[in-house]
Amino acid sequence: MFVRDGADGNDVIVRGRLVTMTTTAYCHCGSCCNWKLNWKGQPVIATGTHRGKPKAVGITASGAKAKPGTIAADTRYYPMGTVFYIPGYGYGVVEDRGGAIKGRHRLDLYHNTHQQARQWGRQKLQCVVFPPGTPRIPKNAPPPR
Repeated sequence: MFVRDGADGNDVIVRGRLVTMTTTAYCHCGSCCNWKLNWKGQPVIATGTHRGKPKAVGITASGAKAKPGTIAADTRYYPMGTVFYIPGYGYGVVEDRGGAIKGRHRLDLYHNTHQQARQWGRQKLQCVVFPPGTPRIPKNAPPPR
């Protein structure tokens, strides 16, 4: 599988491999990210690895702000910076990891709203994975073929 992007006038061929992945979705809400709120609805306490510490909402394990295209994966298999093409979602980069995201065939895809995340649900898809160090693929690049 490869991507050809001629947006800047130069064709770049990036090779990837096809992998079947179980994808789930998340947003920045407490229900998706497992944090608690105070009476004002503000996040206060993290659970899990940072239990009891103030929760930095929307900040990924890599330190980047979560946005569409942010992917959580098991970093033992897909290190930070690994690029994926997910049908129906587009290109994304591994910038996060999640407590429930274990194994070679699991991805969690960031969405702006809880409604979008619930609408995505859980899907088993044929995705294309590009190795770390792959040149940055523009968001408007065509799907791999």
